[in-house]
Order: sequence, then structure tokens, then C-alpha cells
Amino acid sequence: MPRFSVIVPAYKVQAYLHACLESVLSQSCADLELIAVDDCSPDGSGAIIDEFAARDPRVRPVHLAENQGLGRARNAGLAQACGDYLVFLDGDDTLTPHALRMIADRLKETGEPDVLVYDYARTFCTGETVRNQAAAQLTEEGPAPFRLEDRPGLLNVLMVAWNKAYRREFVEREALAFPPGYYEDTPWTFPALMAAGSLATLDRVCVHYRQRRQGSILGTTSRSHFDVFEQYDRVFAYVDGRPELDRWRPVLFRRMVDHLAVVFTRPGRLPRGARAEFLRRARAHYRRHRVPGARLTPRHTLIRWGLHRTYRTLRAASALHRTALKRTTRLLRSLRTTALRVHYRVQRCLPVRADRAVFTASDGRGGTPGALEEAFRAVVPHIRTTWLDAPDTAAHWTALARSKYLVADTALDPRLVKRPGQILVRAHQGTPLGHMGLDLQERPAAARDMDFGRLLDDVDTWDHVLSANRHSTLTWERVFPGAYTTLELGSPRNDVFQKATSADVTRLRESLGIPADSVALLYAPAPRDYRRTQRSPLDLDRVLRRLGPRHVVLARTPGPVPPNDRIIDVTGHPSVESLCLASDALVTDYAPLMFDYANLDRPIVLHLDDWEAYEAARGTYVDLRAFPPGAVARSEDELIDIFVTGHWRGSRSAQLRSAFRERFCPYDDGRAAERVVRQVVLGERGLPPVIPLHQRHPVPSAAAGPARSPQATVPQPAGSLTATDSL
Repeated sequence: MPRFSVIVPAYKVQAYLHACLESVLSQSCADLELIAVDDCSPDGSGAIIDEFAARDPRVRPVHLAENQGLGRARNAGLAQACGDYLVFLDGDDTLTPHALRMIADRLKETGEPDVLVYDYARTFCTGETVRNQAAAQLTEEGPAPFRLEDRPGLLNVLMVAWNKAYRREFVEREALAFPPGYYEDTPWTFPALMAAGSLATLDRVCVHYRQRRQGSILGTTSRSHFDVFEQYDRVFAYVDGRPELDRWRPVLFRRMVDHLAVVFTRPGRLPRGARAEFLRRARAHYRRHRVPGARLTPRHTLIRWGLHRTYRTLRAASALHRTALKRTTRLLRSLRTTALRVHYRVQRCLPVRADRAVFTASDGRGGTPGALEEAFRAVVPHIRTTWLDAPDTAAHWTALARSKYLVADTALDPRLVKRPGQILVRAHQGTPLGHMGLDLQERPAAARDMDFGRLLDDVDTWDHVLSANRHSTLTWERVFPGAYTTLELGSPRNDVFQKATSADVTRLRESLGIPADSVALLYAPAPRDYRRTQRSPLDLDRVLRRLGPRHVVLARTPGPVPPNDRIIDVTGHPSVESLCLASDALVTDYAPLMFDYANLDRPIVLHLDDWEAYEAARGTYVDLRAFPPGAVARSEDELIDIFVTGHWRGSRSAQLRSAFRERFCPYDDGRAAERVVRQVVLGERGLPPVIPLHQRHPVPSAAAGPARSPQATVPQPAGSLTATDSL
């Protein structure tokens, strides 16, 4: 008996069915059966189902002799189901990665409830994804399982069958089945929620609900939309047979009226000559199922009195009101913009303040601008510093117009007019690995809509460009050609690595919830320019299962992070430097973070499973296969083997890392920010000398005390070799 029976009806969905079925079979929770029902589809849906059944024994194909509609096709799948829980999925929708694993974990956590309600997101052909607006009703806070009377707001969630998991024994006991016709979900979902002895929620998006441009039932103009009346008659007939459910009549009545109003008001559903008839039937249904004392809304008034003409008049008036409001808003915004422009021009006529410095950073207040701001306050305390936190305000434009020093790691506002006497210090975000600047002219996937003319205009405003190493200097001066001065003095944002203490590292690990004596792997893959939808290149659940319970992952990924007690989602963490200090090793692919992490002299493992694709889309300045900072894996299995065998921290990995540090971290001794400030502000040429690598104090280990090296203090994984073993 499988854990889940996933029932997928298919009718004219051949373009989407492959993705739908693949999303089920690729789930990390493989304990399932997939019942795919071909509702006598005239396209290739039936053949696609048979192809999947031939390759995977978990697929059970069902072919109906004639088209019976969505509801009865689901019933045909129900008759074949053997799983503990039933999950419905329409043939043009998909399960999100790890959805069944999340559902299974939540079912176990809440004591096997009759119904589990989970979240969904609408996906559009443009690539946009919009989460369910009623997601707040699915919070997991509070006791669970519960009864519907404890969380009546669940009735406000979209009444569909595919955002819930149903215990099969409960469905059979209640004899739940789908009726024929449109809106077949209504007389299934309301009874299921009201009759459930136990309910639970899962606040995770488990289904991507495809919004098709054409072909969806709700977007079809047809008299079949009149089926909504019979469906609500079935709902109230169910309540009539169960007196204990009478308390839900007011809620059901309001939902019915709202639903009828939606069908009537949405353009494209009802044929032109059928709208008056629909409103008459809606008025009759209102009277038939009305509950005394029910709260009236404008929609209720429309249905109750059949005010078709009044509704059209009010709708036209509302449209005029919205148009007037939009025009007024645009006018006010234009006036505000004009006022700020005038303010900026006035400020530019006033003297530049030599005791002012303004900073802006792509990640808030961190990175190199953050390190330089600290150095300004320490080395030149007479200079007042400020941050550009509130764009398009008078204070913002005053700071840009009057401050002598402008420090940024991203492009400033294109409306900026750099004044004589102002000094702009440009800090790039790390050492370049992938192509940047003018090199992207031949890389349209990576360049997107970059305006190269605007880029060069921005370069012309730079006075100083910071560089961490010779490689960066040569790259920046070629891809960002300009008259600026390159300051090859080290990376200020890496100063914290040389200044951190063991107490700092311990505090960071505790704040992130890293268990004591565990191996914390910072996983930070780079985004892929050749993909519209980003996802994690690694199956983190599988990796952790193979590595054992002593490993945890700090996941900083461009895609969704799977739910796992040993995966800590740090994607939104404000300080990547803190994450580096708290970790025992870095796992990445093409992220420039590896150049910064090398300062810690902790293991770095590369996962290069798509080097050719990344090279074709973005291009690289360093061949990581020939000059890596540590062990290199070309597949997920190789990566797991590197950790299991201990190669990740072996002598060969240490040799590679040492050579990598010598090439890319020659000046990162903890005083880079000080050297920059002394040269830019004080004009000093006899700067503090750079401490050679072999004379620097070791960075405190992430896993133990200050007197021990990082390699000696990282917990040894079960079955690993010693640190002296080579690749």
C-alpha cells in the first residue's frame, strides 16, 4: 500500500501533461502510485500516459471509453486508488519539488488528519509566479490537528480539490464523490471540510496552478457555467441530511452568493444572451437558500434583486472613479518628482562638504561599503558618514549633491550629476569569475537588457576602483574602460575574516542554530543565466542522507530550499561574511564567494556538473577545472564521495587551496579598508605594509577553539579517511 495515490485526469492537456507527470515521479518522496486517467482525450494525452506507464511501474493508466468530464474522471481514478492519502492534480498543473515530502512530514507531525490543506501559487506563461492571496489562513501556528470550527477561515481558501490531501479511509467512509458538470470541486470540497474529524494545514506552496492563456474551463464562454446552481444545490442537500452541520449555512450562503456574482461579473464566461437568465436563476437561488440575518454586501444586493442595469451603471461609475484616481496619483507623483529635481538643482549650487561621505551597498549596509564606512569612522572620524537608505527623498538628493565622498558597490542613480570636487569610490562585488561589463556584449543570456552606453557613462564618474588582486585589476580595467585609478589594496569586505575571534564564530553559529560538534556546509551556488526558473543544482535532502546526521547545510540558493531539520535557509541573511565565518566548508560552483572564502583557509568543494552550459551562457575568466580552490565534483554522486572519503579536507585539497589563496588573496590581511581610506582621503602613499600570507594569524575555526587549525577541528565524518589522504 503506497503512502500517496496521486490522481491526474487528462483531457486536451498534451502540451503540459509531460511536465505534470514528471513533477510527480521526480518527488523526493517516492512512496506513491500515479493514477493517470485519460478522459478519452482527442489529443496525445493517452499516448503520453502509456509512455510513462511503460517506463515507471508506479504509473497506473486508466483509459475511459468516452469523455465523462473532470469530476467523473477523478472518480475513475478514485476507484483504483490504494494509497493512504489521496492527492489530486490537474493535468496542466505541477507539484513543486519535495511537495510530497513536505506533505508526508506534516501528516506525521499532526497525527494523520482526515484532510491536510496546503498552499499553491499561480504560474503564468511569462514566468511570473503569484502565491495564493489567502495564504495567511494556512499558518501552522496553534494546535493541530483541529476541527473546522477552530479555523473557519479555511472556507475562504480556493474551493478546489487539488490543494488538499485526503485520508482514503475518510473519503470512503463519507462516500465522497465528484458530480458531473462545471464547478465539480464545490460539492466535494465543502462536504470534505465540514465532515472531517481532524484537519491540518501546511504553509508551503505544493502546487503550481498554471494560468493558461486559452483552453481552461473557467476561461470558456459556455452555458455550462449554469452548472454552478446545481452544484450548490448538492452542497445544501448534503447539509440538509446532517443537522449537525446547520451552523455552516450562513458561511455557505455567503460563499454561494459570492461565487454566483463572480461567474456573472467575470467577462467571457456567460454567452451574451444568457446573462439576464443567469441573474434570474441566481435571484431564485438566493431566495431558496437564504439564511435570515445574513450580512448583505453590494454583491449580495446584485444577486438578491437582480439589478442588472444598476450593476452596469455602478460598474461604469467605478471604472471612472478608478481612472480619475490613477490620473490624480500620476499627477501627484509627477509633482513630487519635479519638486525633488528642483531641490537637487538647488543643492548642487551649494558648496560640496569635505566632511561628508555617503555609502550605498547592494546588500543593505554590508560588503565593502560597510567595511569602508567603519574605516572612515575609525581613521578619519571628523568625516560624517551616512547611508542612502531612503531613495527619492530630499535627504537622499542632498547627500548625493553635497557629500565629497561617494562609496558604492552598485550603480548610483542615473540622474546623478557628479560635481567637481566629489570623489566616487567604486567597489565591485568580489573577484570576477563570470564575464562582466563590456564582455557581456557577446553574451545575451547573461547581459539581458543591459544598456552598455549607460554603463560607460557610469564608468566615467568613477575616480577610484578597488581591486583585491592582480587578476581583478586587469579584468576591471579592460571590461570597464575609464580614466579612474585602480587601488589594488585588497578587499575591504574580507577584513572581518582576519579580525574575527573564536567568540565571534561561536556566537554566529549559535545565532544560526548550528548544533554543537556538527559540520556546517555553506552551500552557495550561482544563478544560471540560461534558466528562467532557478533551482538548486543539488538534491540537498539526498546529500544529507548520504553524509549522515553530523552534517548540516546553510543553504543560500537561488531556488526554493527543501524543508529539512538539517537545512538552514540563509538565503535572506544580511551578511554573507557571517555565514562564511560560521561554516566549516564551502560548497559552490561558479559563485565569486569562493575567492573571499579562501581567506579562511577552510575547505572549498566545487560542484561543476554543467560547466559547458555555464561557460556558453556567461563565460569565465578562470578555468576552475585547471585551477580549483579544492576538490572538484562533476556530479552529485562525486560530491558525496568527496565528503564520505574525506578528500574534501585532504592534503591535495589543502595544496590547491594554498595556491588559490596566493593568487587571489595576496593583500587580504585585515587592513585593506584602512589602506583605502588613508590613500583616498588622507592622500598617504606610505600605507601600512601588507602582511605576507605565511605571517598572518590563522582565522579561528568554525568548529573549535583558536589554537587549533580549521582542518584539525572539523568533526570527522563517519567512514572518512584521514586529513593526510590525497585525491
